[in-house]
Amino acid sequence: MSLLLDIVLTGGGYLVGSIATAILVARALGLGDPRLSGSGNPGATNLLRIGGKKAAALTLAGDLSKGAIPIVVARLLGLHDWALAAVALATFLGHLYPVFFGFRGGKGVATALGILLALKPALGGLILGVWMLVFALTRVSSLAALLAALSAVPFAFVLSSGTSLRALIIVLVLLVLWRHRSNIRRLLDSSESPFKKR
Repeated sequence: MSLLLDIVLTGGGYLVGSIATAILVARALGLGDPRLSGSGNPGATNLLRIGGKKAAALTLAGDLSKGAIPIVVARLLGLHDWALAAVALATFLGHLYPVFFGFRGGKGVATALGILLALKPALGGLILGVWMLVFALTRVSSLAALLAALSAVPFAFVLSSGTSLRALIIVLVLLVLWRHRSNIRRLLDSSESPFKKR
């Protein structure tokens, strides 16, 4: 029964992660498909570019929530650490490769943050702090996301002795880096544009 619950909640996490908030918000506000506008990424930063603060705020809230909700439910139902990590990874993969939207999803930063805030609030808070600091200094969203993601590894090793959380963090960071590979190339050749204040 426990294994069945683990499987059901892991599958449920993937389906929740597959709810592409940015695409739904853009449709509701008449903005079209965000994968075809701006940076092409269905995330809060691109929604800010193409739709303004309201669209970005709704997207951010949705992506954070869909990361956190499966974890909260799994914890309430008593899943052990490795099963929690499986639910978290499935939720994240749902965001990256959403079954409802042709497996073309976002880069996962906000959803990963929602997951970590639910798993270990102190860790999520530190990562958010790194993102905010780097973005405030540079106005480059991708650089802020990458440095925040990389900071998660040492933070996780300091704040937690759990092998499952540490392993999850490493996998999430590698996936975030992979999804930002085009941004990394632009950062290296100095062609990544800073985000202008609106």
